[in-house]
Formats: sequence, structure tokens, C-alpha cells
Amino acid sequence: MITHPAFVVEPWGIPETHLDLDVLAQTESVFALSNGHIGLRANLDEGEPFGIPGTYLNSFYESRPLPYAEVSYGLSESGQTVLNVTNGKIIRLLADDEPFDVRYGRLLAHERVLDLRDGVLRRHVEWESPAGKSVRINSTRLVSFVHRSAAAILYEVEPIDSPLRVAIQSELIANEPVPARSNDPRAAAVLESPLESEDFADRESRVVLVHSTRRSKLLMAAAMDHTFDGPRGTVLIAESERDVGRVTIATDLAVGERLTMVKFLSYGWSSQRSLPAIRDQVIAAVTKARYAGWDNLLAGQRAYLDEFWAGADVELDGDTELQQAVRFALFHTLQAGARAEQRAIPAKGLTGPGYDGHTFWDTERFVLPVLTYTAPEAAADALRWRHSTLELARERARQLGLNGAAFPWRTIRGQECSGYWPAGTAAFHVSANVADAFVRYHAAVEDDDFELEAGLEVLVETARLWRSLGHHDAEGRFRIDGVTGPDEYSAIADNNVFTNLLAQRNLLAAADAAARYPGQAGELGVDTEEAAAWRDAARAMVVPWDDALGVHPQSEGFTEHQVWDFEHTRPDQYPLLLHFPYFDLYRKQVVKQADLVLALHWRGDAFSEAEKAADFAYYEPLTVRDSSLSACTQAVVAAEVGHLDLAYDYFAEAALMDLHDIEHNTRDGVHIAALAGSWIAAVAGFGGMRDHDGQLSFAPRLPPQLERLAFGLRFRGRLLKVEATKTKATYRLSAGEPLELAHYGDPITVSRRKPVTRPILSTVSAEAAPRQPPGREPMRRGAERATPAQAEHA
Repeated sequence: MITHPAFVVEPWGIPETHLDLDVLAQTESVFALSNGHIGLRANLDEGEPFGIPGTYLNSFYESRPLPYAEVSYGLSESGQTVLNVTNGKIIRLLADDEPFDVRYGRLLAHERVLDLRDGVLRRHVEWESPAGKSVRINSTRLVSFVHRSAAAILYEVEPIDSPLRVAIQSELIANEPVPARSNDPRAAAVLESPLESEDFADRESRVVLVHSTRRSKLLMAAAMDHTFDGPRGTVLIAESERDVGRVTIATDLAVGERLTMVKFLSYGWSSQRSLPAIRDQVIAAVTKARYAGWDNLLAGQRAYLDEFWAGADVELDGDTELQQAVRFALFHTLQAGARAEQRAIPAKGLTGPGYDGHTFWDTERFVLPVLTYTAPEAAADALRWRHSTLELARERARQLGLNGAAFPWRTIRGQECSGYWPAGTAAFHVSANVADAFVRYHAAVEDDDFELEAGLEVLVETARLWRSLGHHDAEGRFRIDGVTGPDEYSAIADNNVFTNLLAQRNLLAAADAAARYPGQAGELGVDTEEAAAWRDAARAMVVPWDDALGVHPQSEGFTEHQVWDFEHTRPDQYPLLLHFPYFDLYRKQVVKQADLVLALHWRGDAFSEAEKAADFAYYEPLTVRDSSLSACTQAVVAAEVGHLDLAYDYFAEAALMDLHDIEHNTRDGVHIAALAGSWIAAVAGFGGMRDHDGQLSFAPRLPPQLERLAFGLRFRGRLLKVEATKTKATYRLSAGEPLELAHYGDPITVSRRKPVTRPILSTVSAEAAPRQPPGREPMRRGAERATPAQAEHA
């Protein structure tokens, strides 16, 4: 946990009232800025000290070999690692020849705030040098949502009580040394000096550096330019070499005078374009940013976010910390994909190097549902990226002896990068999650052009995968054997319920799409016989059931396995994957993250209410939540089956995942899917929102801790606002034509003229909430409810 009393609870910001170097790496992630194309970790302006230096370009990576003790057919041969590219954040300050460094002299004041409405990171410092000279520094940093290739920093220096000679050194630095990685597989591989210089130049206040990668053969350029305002006689000098560019501004400041500099940055990269093209691109981009000027960049940032928050904000009355946390979560979710523009959304966004910068199925399962209803253009771009990798997915399927397309478990460019095949190759559910994201987006946006451009082909190829991966048994049932579901503590199982139900939806959606567009489907080779085979497989899909226990096994035989010895598993042995062999995990009843329970949410239309309650009660004592992806789903289903206190605890865990560093790896970047999951927990959990087959429905149910929940959704050209209290729910349209939806199953029509208010029905379960494995309970909201074991786990 970030035991950081400097974090203050405010509704629209994350303020830090003093600097704590012990959690510097974590705050670098929390305060990171991104627009989906450029990512800047919140390293201090002066560059040192740092936890993990980080400047990232989406999908800019280096290839590296994946070593195996034994080689076998079908294993991934090459890994991909996101690179820390040219750092343009560095602004060094000399005050009377003393370098500003928070580790020396006296730090009189140090405050930072991540402003969620302005979209900037502000910093205020007052520092006394070892020589006794005091200086005040204010900086504001932004990564532009409007200018995709641009970032900027406003940097101001003034003496406090006596004149100062000052020099500002604004730098571009490539091939920064980075800390060695840990043995944790969730951390990133470290590549030493991965960038090779191709060109460098300086002119007046502008510097450009161009670099390439050795193996992946990618080319990138970074440029910086400056404006400044200071006393008469202020001078500026620019210089550059292979890995360093520097602009130095020097002047004398009297008390009451100030030196102000604006640093404009631009980045670009390509796998195909020439060096002159990339170099000229960043020069043009930095010139455009300088032409716009700081004030216009700031105004554009605020306008962009005002529009986003108008439709996406979640309001909570009753818990100010979670109000702050859920807005923080939405801000980072937006940052991860806003201007990615046909690039992947990594698991850590562009906030850190965790997971080597890979994207997983997390994106389609957790992040894209949020963006689909709050920033649909960003969701469409992420789906276009998946479509652009379709040929690679076809190649992977062919390599595995299958038809259709098998999307990778983890990747940057589109190739499978997992060196562990039971979790990677066998996790075929990834392709169903991809297809499901396309189906959900089309249902929510009704973009037929997009479906023809990308959706139809993805649905066809993923349906072909399932038809070749599965088979009809002697009784005519359709089985999908030997696969790994979302729970990574089980592997190579038969008929995983989540996988089968998502495959079923995939098959039906593909058949329906082919019927809507027979001509285009025919061009993809789909005929009536193939579409009928998809429907037959879907109708005959096996969904295992345990008659004796009255629950769904996660996969066939799962409920017959020995239960893990939770009683004798010490708290320091979690996560289990770092302390026990997978062999032992695979043959026991222990669940890393929601799997069957994930199906209860996203395929809730396939279960009765009684089945949901029984299944949830069975899997809670087995689920250890060694993944940040689990809490939000457990919150949603706990709320649906009436355990509202437990749901609230899980909601808090998802929302505070990084502000409290619950998984102890926020230093490597924030958990984008878990943060998106806090929106899902609020909207789908306490708002009761479901969208099965494109039918929007709500069943609000507030926990005791909340007096009011309000949120917005963009759906089919409308802006819907939902407000729930303990006794009633009100549905309003802020924009668009009348909309039909359901409230507790009853159809209602909402229009701009006529909001609809309906009573909240009691949904509190008469059964006691199920228990979790010892020591793995979620942290209770309120210290008086927390046991010592819970406090240790948090």
C-alpha cells in the first residue's frame, strides 16, 4: 500500500502535499500523463532522483529472443518490449551554480497535483540551496489530447529573498539507464541502450534527435522547441549530439523577477516511412504546438476533457475518497486510448514498463466496454487496431492447425509474445473477447460502415476458429476441449464455461452478421452451409453442470478437484504463482481471478438468478484475487445477488488499485483494466446496467455507504443520464431521440422532454455473504470493520 499521507482527497484532482522518495516510482505512475500516443511518466522535471524513467510511444518496441530450455513446435520465438524512448521531460536548474536537486539543500515546500479537469500535472517547489539561496519553481506539464504528437511544459523560476544567477538546461536524452528488472514475471525486460542514433540537429531554440531500433527496425524522432520570457540580457544556446540535445537559457533575476520558459515537445515513429519524413513530421508538429502557444494548448486540453466528463462522469454521494478514485480511474482509462488511433491499449497504458508494454485480452474485456459508452471513437480505433492484426492471427491459427484467426494472449504488434503456452496459446477465449467487443461496439453505436470495414471479417474468422477448435461429440453436443480460461491457475481444461458461452455468442453474432450482409460475407467465402454450422454449434454448446453441488463447474471436472489448502498458505505466499509450481495449482480448486463469475456478468443472460447466487457463493471461497482484474467482476456479481456490502468492498479495491498500490506493482505503471473496472463496478454493479444483445437495461441497487449514484452513457447517438438514490431511479436524455430501455425488466421510453422515474426494488440477499480464502478478504471500507489479516493484505 502507498502509505502516503501526502495524498489529499479532492473531487477533481490527486494532490500530493509533500515529496516522499520512498514511493517515488509509484507516484511516477499515478501522476503519469498520456494521450494514447505519447506517455510521460511523472519523473521530476530535473530528472533525478527517479524511480523508473519513462517516456513511451505507443507500439514502439524492440524485439528480443524468447529462450527455452526445450524447444517444441508452435512456441513463440520472439518477444516484444516497449522502449523508454528519448526523454524530453528533463529541465535542469542551476541557481548560483548550485544544481537544483531535492536530495540536497532544504526542501521548503513540494506540492504536486494531477488535475483531472484541466488534464495537467502541476508542481510547486520552494528550495534552499546548500549555499542558502532560496528559489521558487512552478511547472505545469501536459500531453495534448488535441495535438496528438505534442506535449508541453510551462516552467517558471523566481528568487524568493535575494537575487539569483540562474540557468535552465532543457534536454532531450536518449538511452537513459533504467533499473534492473525483478524476478516478477509481471515486470518488464530491460534492454540496454536500445536506440541507435540516425540523425541530430539544432537550430536556434529547436533540437531534433532521430533514432532507430536494432532488431525491430523501427524509426523514431523527437523534437523540442522553446519560448521564454525573462529580464533583458537573457541568453539562449542550443547544442546537440548523438544521444543528447540541450537548450540552455541563462539570466540574472532580481527579487520580484521571473524567468518563464515553455518547452514544446513532439514525437513520431514509423516502421515504413523514411528518415526525412519522420524528422520533418516532428519538426512540423513541434512548430504547430509552438504556434498554438501554451494558453491555447491548455484551453484545448480543458475543452476536450469538458466534453468527455459531460458524458462520462460518475458521481458518488457518500464516499469522497471513492469519488476521487473513480474519476482518477476514468481519467487514466481515457488517457490510455484517447489518441491511440489504431494502436493497442497496453495493460499499463503508457504509464510504465510493466508487462513489457503488452496488450492483453484485458483491453476488450474491461477497457473497451467503458470507452464504448464514454468515448466511442477511442473504442473504434482500438478495434481497428485488432482488425489490422487479423492476418497475423490467421497465421497463428494455421500454425496451430486451425481455421480462422487466433488472436494472441499478449502482444504489441500482433504476434504472440507469451513464452508460456498453457496461459498463452491455450487461452483461446481471447478471440471470443475480441469478437464480443466488436459486437458490443456495433450494438451501442450502430455504425454499419465500421461493421463492414472491420467487424464482419473479425466475426467470421473467429467463428471459423471455434468451429475448427471444437467438435460435436457422439451425443451431438459441441465441445471445446483443452483450453485455458481467464483463471490462470487452471489450464488445458475441457469446456471452460466462460470460453464456451463467449464462443457461443461469437458464433451466433457471426451468423447474424453474415445474414445482414450476404454479399460481403460471400466475398469472405461464407455460404449458408457454413453459417448454419455456426448456429448448430452454438445451439449444442456444452455448459457443464454439477448436479450434486447445484453449481456450474468452471470447466468439466473442476468441482471434483482437491480444494487448495488455504488454511496453511501464509500471507507472504501470495501471489501463489511466485511461490508454488503451476502443476500444483492446475490440479487444485483455487481460482486466481474471476472466471466462472466473469461469465455470470458478461453472459448473465445464460444463467438464472438462483444459479448466479449459488455459483457466486461457491467460487468466493476459492478465489484469491492474485490478479487486479478480479475485484470489479466480483463487485458486479456480488451486487446482483444482493451482497451489497461485499460488492462495495470490491468496488473500492478496484478503484483504489493504484492509489493504494494494492498489488504492490504500481511502480511499473497503473492497472488500466482494473481502473476501467471501477467504472464497470459502479455502473454495472450498483447501476445494474446490462447490454445483452444490444438491449440496454438497468436494475440499480445502492450499498448502505452511498446515498446517490449518477452516471452518463453514450448510446446510439444519445446521451443518457441515470441517477439512483436509495428509493428511486431517474432516467434522462440530454441529447438524441427517444430511447427504449428496461428498468428491472420493465420496458420504459425516455425522451429529452420526458424523464422517467421508477422505484428501486429491494435486492438485499437473505443469505449471509460468502467468505473468502483466509487473509484474501477485500479491505473493508472503514477501519473499524478491518481485521488485521485484511489490513495486511491491503
